[in-house]
Amino acid sequence: MGVQGAGKSTIGTLLAERLGVAFVDGDRLHSADNVARMAAGIALTDTERMPWLADVANVLREGQPEGVVVVCSALKRRYRDFIRHSVPSLFIVDPEGPMELVAQRISARNHEYMPAELLQSQYDTLEPLEADESGIIVDIRYTPAELIDSIVTAITEGGTSAHRAG
Repeated sequence: MGVQGAGKSTIGTLLAERLGVAFVDGDRLHSADNVARMAAGIALTDTERMPWLADVANVLREGQPEGVVVVCSALKRRYRDFIRHSVPSLFIVDPEGPMELVAQRISARNHEYMPAELLQSQYDTLEPLEADESGIIVDIRYTPAELIDSIVTAITEGGTSAHRAG
């Protein structure tokens, strides 16, 4: 989960490789209408987002029992709860870092439809992983390799509640 530019795709790809499971970029699951809205700098409403979240949940459910890594924003707790309803074993990685660092990263890349102008609205919407959610909060100032090590450790230790790691 997380805002654009926080490293979700990098972390997700590396994690899937380490775990030997499939990787799915949740951006590819958005409808053409949603993509057009975001490309125009218009944040999606919860109503517009729900079919996409259902598709994310379906991909995760279909990836059982071996598992699958899906990256998506899931910025609000209710979005994660919606997915978790379909996939109770959901383990969430929350890459966290200062908006200045994320903005710097965004300025160095070219996303096909997600404009940098939406970063502030994403931070305004972001509800960090809570202690009762299965997952881990990682600090994006660490290297991807360090993050993957922390995440794999949390998964293999059977992390059932959110905790922080570097």
